[in-house]
Amino acid sequence: MRVRYSFSSRRTRRTAKMRKQKQKYPLVVQRIVLNSDIILQILDSRFIEGTRNLELEEMIKKKKKKIINVLNKSDLIDKKAVKEELLMEISPYVFTSCIKRVGISKLRDLVKQESKKIEKPVNKDKNDKVTVGVIGYPNTGKSSLINVLIGKNSAKTGSEAGFTKGMQKLKLTSEIQLLDSPGVIPNKEYSGINALAIAKHTKVGGRSFSQVKNPELVISQFIKEYPNLLEKHYKINAQGNSETLLEKLGKQKNFLKKGGEINEDQTARFILKEWQEGKIKLSK
Repeated sequence: MRVRYSFSSRRTRRTAKMRKQKQKYPLVVQRIVLNSDIILQILDSRFIEGTRNLELEEMIKKKKKKIINVLNKSDLIDKKAVKEELLMEISPYVFTSCIKRVGISKLRDLVKQESKKIEKPVNKDKNDKVTVGVIGYPNTGKSSLINVLIGKNSAKTGSEAGFTKGMQKLKLTSEIQLLDSPGVIPNKEYSGINALAIAKHTKVGGRSFSQVKNPELVISQFIKEYPNLLEKHYKINAQGNSETLLEKLGKQKNFLKKGGEINEDQTARFILKEWQEGKIKLSK
């Protein structure tokens, strides 16, 4: 007998899955913080403040653990435009780019330097390696960075937000091990209905372009936050109107429904996909 599932039942299962992840992933990351001597917080250079997890930063501070902020995807920005006050606040930091192989040696050297300051009890029955935990929002490039750091594809990577499902222990050197974690959104921002939160998470890659609800609203928020950016990228004059942009781009890309109507959902997801893949840069 063939069983039919309603949209509401699928949505209920999806909501239950989100709640389960909300409970599971933060606990995994908290374990990583507790079991690590040094923490690498991977931030998106385009959205440094937006990808900081202040909840975890406070926890790390209370546990008196060393934190190094890694400003990843630095090839997508003009580093000179980053505010000096912000850099001082998050010091020590390193700008990195996995694609351009920039800052990797500097980060590796800094990790080794800080590791030498960690006093570990010498006991053959225990693991006396320095443990470096890696945390960050989904899609900030944690796994790609780890692979570049250790020189091989050990950490799983993927374009979908939240690809890393569990905790991985990886060897950096004979004396240092890395703990990779799933990307985690702070609990207070874990919302399925807050439009601003959804726009923010989609912007930084915390929500995949293929999974976000109402992508047209996210595009509207992007246009408010970054005037003319999308219009310049697509060479479209929309006069700051998201509906006009979607209409013209959809026609240009031939994203049409039956009857020739523009498929705004497909067009909006196309923009979000290019954004999350780094094809739309904040600086030209």
